[in-house]
Amino acid sequence: MKKTVLFLWTILMGVVTSHAQNKQLLYDFYEIPQSLLLNPGVKTPYKWHVGLPLLSGNSVQAGSSGVTVNDLFANDGIDFTTKFREKVINGLRKRDEFGGSGTIEVFNIGFRNRNRPSDYISLGMYGEGFVAQFWTEDLAVLGFEGNANNINRRFSLNHIASQGEAVNVFHFGVNRKLNNKWTVGARAKIYSSLVHINSSNNKGYFVTTPGENGILRNTLVANVTFRTAGLSSLLEALDDGGGAGDGIANWLSRRALFGGDLGIGFDFGFTHTFGQNSFITASLLDVGFIYHSNDVKNYTLQGAASNEGIEFVLPDDINNLNDDIWQDLVDVIEEQVPFATNEDAFVSLRPIKLNASFRHHFGERNDRQSTCDCSIHSKTRSENIDYVNAVGGQLFMINRARGPQAALTGFYQRRLGNVLALKTTYTIDKYSFSNVGLGLNIQAGPVNFYVLADNLLGYSNLPDSHYASLQFGFNIISWNNN
Repeated sequence: MKKTVLFLWTILMGVVTSHAQNKQLLYDFYEIPQSLLLNPGVKTPYKWHVGLPLLSGNSVQAGSSGVTVNDLFANDGIDFTTKFREKVINGLRKRDEFGGSGTIEVFNIGFRNRNRPSDYISLGMYGEGFVAQFWTEDLAVLGFEGNANNINRRFSLNHIASQGEAVNVFHFGVNRKLNNKWTVGARAKIYSSLVHINSSNNKGYFVTTPGENGILRNTLVANVTFRTAGLSSLLEALDDGGGAGDGIANWLSRRALFGGDLGIGFDFGFTHTFGQNSFITASLLDVGFIYHSNDVKNYTLQGAASNEGIEFVLPDDINNLNDDIWQDLVDVIEEQVPFATNEDAFVSLRPIKLNASFRHHFGERNDRQSTCDCSIHSKTRSENIDYVNAVGGQLFMINRARGPQAALTGFYQRRLGNVLALKTTYTIDKYSFSNVGLGLNIQAGPVNFYVLADNLLGYSNLPDSHYASLQFGFNIISWNNN
């Protein structure tokens, strides 16, 4: 039990936590330095910033697209088996998903280039991870109902799809203001993978059909692969329990600091101003890959088999039954559809993310700077943060095992003086059509604190909520000309 608790705590607080990965409240909230990680071409109104180690950028998200805890365990007088059959077995489809994601920043710093003030340099290290388990619709029906009442139905093995990883990321980015209309940016990343699991693009089926002499014929055609990297050493570290051997702490430090499987990636983004108060932004994140060759263990099930069971001639064979007969049947099936393992290296592509937004500012400020093409050098904080009110929309897309997933967000943002900024969002995605979020950013002198929470309507009854998300962080910021 202690090992299990330690593992879960480590995954949550150590380097990563457990799909959505949409951070619409943080995106383009450019008073918060962490917005640079979502768009390296975002506006940068700071002279320099330093994030508090391990506290500057933490987030956790979890969701279930098809069923909630309340659906199964509500005290409504309905038998659990009935609810499970209706809500899970008959209610979920292969695109329904259970999962979560999270990040934790180890450090994050940024500064303006003295020789070229239009450039803002940022660098740091953070851990991130996600788990995404898609519902195995056909296999769940087969397991719950059996095949007796499903003659001639093909149960697809394509429904097996899962992804998960924990990775440490070292990054370096440059944000450049080209002129008063264009700001562009790019970020390079080095990935050090701790754990990776993946099973996708599986093929095959299981079907029961009428055979000869009234016997049913079972047919299995399979091409299934489950790839892992780092999982075996993690289990060994957990089993060691932090004793004389490796232990979980040594395993984490080794694989997080370039001791895991390595990869490279890039982020790109821009902000474009048109007119006097309108902006469009876009970013493409994690265009990269990881090469897995360290502690790799892959599992495969490939082949085809068909049988009608064991044929007996009664009463002649009644005294000839023994374990060898059943073992011979198992051996034949395993020979035709072998379950094998290998240590072959493989490449995993990062889950590419796309963000795009439009925003329009309105409302006047007493200290608003008049529009000019005069300079890209340091100005006061108020002059660099050019909104009192802002409205707009954002599109988010991410590549997953069953294809791209999208979310659409509308938002309103309000700044109250130089101390407080608020952002509220309404998001539609596969988890919810009523996701209302609220973000709060406080600037107390040089100290910056932000907290962003999604799906606030679900907090009144978390067991009945399909999705929850929380982000928070602390930074020290020196604003331009401060």
